[in-house]
Amino acid sequence: MIGSKILLVDDEEIFCDNMAKLLGNRQYKVTAVYNGESAIRALEKENFDVVVLDLKMPGMNGITTLKEIKKLGLFTETLLLTGHGSVDAAIEAIRLGAYDFLTKPCEIDELVEKIEGAWRKKDEAWKKDLEEKLKKVVESPSSVFKLFD
Repeated sequence: MIGSKILLVDDEEIFCDNMAKLLGNRQYKVTAVYNGESAIRALEKENFDVVVLDLKMPGMNGITTLKEIKKLGLFTETLLLTGHGSVDAAIEAIRLGAYDFLTKPCEIDELVEKIEGAWRKKDEAWKKDLEEKLKKVVESPSSVFKLFD
């Protein structure tokens, strides 16, 4: 979705910055960070629709970062980028809750297509959660005060 907020996480700074520019040219709001720790800090401060996360990074790798993202309980979807040799790890990431993965290098149109799919999944989850909360309010009006705990 045009205007979606994307968090790019990749230790290859030139690649990350170039992808941020290409996505920005397509009207996405992009924040680029270069390691998992910075990604978690950014997610704690700001909401993002989709996280595009490199799998192989020094320090906090993509799998560890994904686990930490999931602990935050956010309405965001994560798309993994991986080199050809680490497809098994990307499949493991999907088991842990990632939306999908792409191998690097990837075409920008392919990345945009995956981002759009991840955004739709995030939006559907958000709507479902909102519907469940509204249903609780209808069933028990006093529960309105517990909605945003």
